[in-house]
Amino acid sequence: MRKYTLAWFVPIFTGLLAAPAYSADSVVAASSLAWWFWPLALFVTCFFIGIVAVPAGIGGGTLFVPIIGGFFPFHLDFVRGAGLLVALASALAAGPMLLRGGLSSLRLALPLALLASISSIAGALLGLALPASVIQTSLGLIVLGIVALMLVSKKSEFPHVAQPDRLSSALGIHGVFIDGASGRSIDWQVHRTPLGLVLFLAIGVMAGMFGIGAGWANVPALNLLMGAPLKVSAGTSGLVLSLVDSSAAWVYLNRGAVLPMIAVPSVIGMMLGARIGARLLNVLKGSVIRKMVITLLLFAGVRALLKGIGVWV
Repeated sequence: MRKYTLAWFVPIFTGLLAAPAYSADSVVAASSLAWWFWPLALFVTCFFIGIVAVPAGIGGGTLFVPIIGGFFPFHLDFVRGAGLLVALASALAAGPMLLRGGLSSLRLALPLALLASISSIAGALLGLALPASVIQTSLGLIVLGIVALMLVSKKSEFPHVAQPDRLSSALGIHGVFIDGASGRSIDWQVHRTPLGLVLFLAIGVMAGMFGIGAGWANVPALNLLMGAPLKVSAGTSGLVLSLVDSSAAWVYLNRGAVLPMIAVPSVIGMMLGARIGARLLNVLKGSVIRKMVITLLLFAGVRALLKGIGVWV
């Protein structure tokens, strides 16, 4: 398992953007651009990612890792470590506003996030143990799978749950929120909670392994499987991400795979963009954001896959 030390970072701070030297194939050529170009580019890119990620409920890491990993000259381990912090930042920035507006539910998020947090640690350890090319190829396939899921899934804005299951009743998982688009007061409850808990175990593994936050899986699981309203699913997804990503991020921090030059501008840009995105969630049509996200993910997924198999380096 790789553990990064200060020796890995020296070339970057001297103007070279290089990957770890354990493989000659993983070395990235030195950049001829000024040292401040890439941090600035990261900030601007993450600002726009944050704006669209929160209304889509997919988490900033889902867009961050394939886009930054595919088009920026950083080693994928550093990108995945920063991706978890980026997803965490966007979730924390949007969380207070979503909770105040009733678009997030702590009772719904906590039991799911507990199991996903545990499995995300295992996923992070597995991801750091595998070669970067394997992770890059797998990431491309996962992202393209996300696109397919978003295209075929028929999300229901207000699913009908005739009766909650025993577990959700015991945990008190229900609530009410005011829909800003229609002005209606919506009462909601959930069912199939045990199956949802099992699914979130698998979601946690993928979140830690690829550093993508797994918000893309949270929303369909909450909406289609458990029957939470679409806006509540998107808002609660952010709370789940904040807990799951913080667990997996510690593994990357401990292994030295979190580089401040990448993480800091990315997190700042994401937090600023996420605050705008949280305001848009209540008023913006989901179809507009959905089409934008699908286009970005499709392009980034193809790029990650081709880069992983060595076709487009």
